[in-house]
Amino acid sequence: MSSPAPTPPAPEPIRLGSLLTLLRTRGAPLDLQVLGRTLMHTVVVGLAAGLIGAAFFASLEYAQRFVLEELAGYLPLRASGETFAEAHGTFTFRPWLLVFLPGLGALLAGLVIRYAPEVAGGGGNAMIRAFHEQGGVVPRRVIWAKALASILTLGFGGSGGREGPTMHIGASLGSTLGRMLGVTARERRILMIAGVAAGMAAVFRTPLGAALLAVEVMYRDDFESDALIPAVLASVVSYSVVIAIFGESTLFGRPARYPFHPVQLPLFALMAILVALLAALFVRTLRGVEHHVEKLKIPHWTKPALGGLALGILSTPIIMYIGHRTQTPGQGLGLLGGGYGAAQMAINGVERLPSGWQGIELLLLLCGAKLVASSLTIGSGGSAGDFAPSLVLGGLLGGAFGRAAQLLLHDPSIDPGAFALVGMGTFFGGVAHAPLSALILVSEMAGSYDLLVPLMMTSGIAFVALRRTSLYEAQLGSKQDSPVHRASTMLQPFGVIRVRDVMATGRPYVAFGRTTPGVELIVRIDEQSWQDTFPILDDEGKLTGVVSADALRSLAATPEVALMTIAADLMQRPVFALLDDDLRSATAQMLEAGLRELPVLDDQGLIVGFIDEMETAKAYLAATATRTRPPTLH
Repeated sequence: MSSPAPTPPAPEPIRLGSLLTLLRTRGAPLDLQVLGRTLMHTVVVGLAAGLIGAAFFASLEYAQRFVLEELAGYLPLRASGETFAEAHGTFTFRPWLLVFLPGLGALLAGLVIRYAPEVAGGGGNAMIRAFHEQGGVVPRRVIWAKALASILTLGFGGSGGREGPTMHIGASLGSTLGRMLGVTARERRILMIAGVAAGMAAVFRTPLGAALLAVEVMYRDDFESDALIPAVLASVVSYSVVIAIFGESTLFGRPARYPFHPVQLPLFALMAILVALLAALFVRTLRGVEHHVEKLKIPHWTKPALGGLALGILSTPIIMYIGHRTQTPGQGLGLLGGGYGAAQMAINGVERLPSGWQGIELLLLLCGAKLVASSLTIGSGGSAGDFAPSLVLGGLLGGAFGRAAQLLLHDPSIDPGAFALVGMGTFFGGVAHAPLSALILVSEMAGSYDLLVPLMMTSGIAFVALRRTSLYEAQLGSKQDSPVHRASTMLQPFGVIRVRDVMATGRPYVAFGRTTPGVELIVRIDEQSWQDTFPILDDEGKLTGVVSADALRSLAATPEVALMTIAADLMQRPVFALLDDDLRSATAQMLEAGLRELPVLDDQGLIVGFIDEMETAKAYLAATATRTRPPTLH
């Protein structure tokens, strides 16, 4: 039976100070520790992401309205929930200008990329890579640089979505606030994921789906479970901020119901196979563009402009053809920009979509053109997301499949809109290895969970079919493959060893009070050669914080600062181990706090010894000796 936790020190009265100071507190006055403190920080992340996400969305919409609609006369087909900055009136279509606009916008965005190379591309891979390889540290400049580069790319007609940039912006926001608040490395990673969820929720108004995607997209076969609750809270706060500004609505309009017909499940299964093939083709095309662009001997920041110019040359004739065919000059039906209007058309049709096989042909034409257009924008390094093209491609193919099935089977119960929505979730869930979040995202975008059953089945099919295909190359297989979790995996043998069995006892140690002057700190650290962690004790001799030897050495290097410093100024939260703790949890705390040793407390909260790297190293070697020793031959 484990010993009860020591009685925590009495909290000091809260003095007047800034909110940031309160949020930085790791122990008293609220003694929230990791969970409560992280949730407090998460609310701040959600509020900031909601405001920044709303500003990004509005800026992008106004830029697109001015450049594409008013200057070029291109009228993007919008989804039901995208009417915030919709232009009204008659505009003159200028195809000669539209040819150059995507390239011009990408060139201007390239100037931003030249200053901040990390904002090139969709943003999803950069965000995932930052989590695994950089410990959740994303440069602060990403917040404004990614937003500006994306507004220039998408506002001038780049074929991509808002979600990749908002994932990257949200990740930078969470990481930056984590560094400002002085949290641990683990908490910083959690806040980064919370920022991703909040950014997604701000732009797509899908609070649950955004939270699930943020924790699921990091791995192919796993998810970041520790960040789920913070991601949900940040997503809810961000969503609330955005709907308070723009009002509540879903992205896609829909009929009243999508009745479930079990007899149609084989059709959904067949569609899932076709969608998986299209998803594999999209990834291969995207990687092909990236490969060829990478080989070009031109400055990296000019490469998006080359992709934008190719996009303008390719898309303008198609837009002219579609406009002629639908009697709407300048109407590309979602070829440029995110293309959610094309997905909306596949769901419930518009007056410009012909009936019968002509409508199916038009949807397939848009599907092929969108695939190439998005590959040119994203593959050349343009700052545009790949989430929107994934949904649009899945929706266009699904809508075409549903209409074809309805015509071939003469079955009026087949709703093409249902197949379009299921196609969206199937495509992205399979190619991003995020089936759960994809089906929730699509349901929230449509404002209906009627299609949950077919979505579950088709997502499973696509997940299996696309095991070796991934939209995000930075994804790792599971937590065990991530450098940020590898240390925890190595500590598994420590789970059966108790601290009391390996700690050092009987050694005299140096401790300080909260008001010990800095000069005395410097003098007394020389009294013990073995000690690297110095306890801070209250009047009753109980632990109230610790100071590392590194902090004291830094203080010794600046004597003028030491004259104005007391121990409380250098103190970090009380980090300790209990006698009956297992060695794994004690070592994890040591690593997380960046210390080389921990004080060990008894039931009364008094220090009875220390455990340091030497003891843990000896225990690890002893625990793993039987595992690594070769078998004896008899």
